[in-house]
Amino acid sequence: MSDLLELAVAAHGGWERWRQISKLTARISVGGTMWHLKGWPGALSDVSVSIDPHRQHAAFSPFLETGRHSEYEPGRTAIVTDRGEVLEEREHPRKAFAGHVIQTPWDAQHLAYFTGYAIWTYLTTPFLFGLPGFIVEEIEPWDEHGEIWRRLKVIFPPDVASHSTEQIFYFDAAGILRRHDYSVEIMGGTSSANYASEPQTFGGLVFPTKRRVYAIGADNRPILERVAVAIDISGIDVE
Repeated sequence: MSDLLELAVAAHGGWERWRQISKLTARISVGGTMWHLKGWPGALSDVSVSIDPHRQHAAFSPFLETGRHSEYEPGRTAIVTDRGEVLEEREHPRKAFAGHVIQTPWDAQHLAYFTGYAIWTYLTTPFLFGLPGFIVEEIEPWDEHGEIWRRLKVIFPPDVASHSTEQIFYFDAAGILRRHDYSVEIMGGTSSANYASEPQTFGGLVFPTKRRVYAIGADNRPILERVAVAIDISGIDVE
């Protein structure tokens, strides 16, 4: 296993602690210009999201209306009342993005799918790279305004839904995640830089509590004039 991955895992709380947990619940606020393009401005401005850290499952609550929550797994999304009544669901949800581009509006099931896999990826990094099928390789370091960040190229297995098959993760000298690059395949392919900052410790694990996503320019630098997605985490319960 990559020594960079081992450094990153240790910096974020270690394998032993990660294997002990069964659930993460984060209180988050999500904004940015992308949600206006998709037709959902303010939809996730004050929500909680719970994930299973060891398999792809996420639920946002409330989801669009009080008393309802979303359910996400790679093969199914649903909107469910808090009493357990399924209001609508979609099997094989990734297929519903065929032909989409950045400007294509989303329905509620599109929203549940994208937000589900995205937040699951963010809350499980870097530990998910230890799951079966992931391929990791350290590539050349990156100079971020005089600070050297080591980079891990990660190939995701086909059964793990995420932004793209290949993604690049940047870690500082202490092993803390600082940046995450990917192409959002379900939007027709984008070049995005997801900057992670303000790490805090919750339940013995370290998570960035602020993320800002920008388009990437030709020189691999972010285009800072517009924040595509902004995520702020006010707390995480670890069970």
